[in-house]
Amino acid sequence: MLRLAASSALAFALSLAPYQCGHAPDPDVRREDTAGDALWSFAADLRARHDDHGADEALRFLVAKYPSSRHAEAARAALSGSAPAQIGAEAADAAP
Repeated sequence: MLRLAASSALAFALSLAPYQCGHAPDPDVRREDTAGDALWSFAADLRARHDDHGADEALRFLVAKYPSSRHAEAARAALSGSAPAQIGAEAADAAP
């Protein structure tokens, strides 16, 4: 009898557990930065401080180590010379 009551109580407690969603989170509503986000921001900060060599190294590292990052394509474009001003502009926008 005690075993039946315990298993019933356990089944009831598990039925009250919250259901977890099986979808991927929206990247615009993330609570934490990914490594790719941090490297992109770091490159932007370096570019804003006129350290172009350092910014390029950070972008190369981002592309090499985090090729699936949401910033990888923009980093490739910046390294090819088609968008370096965009990185500096984002750094200026992000400054408090």
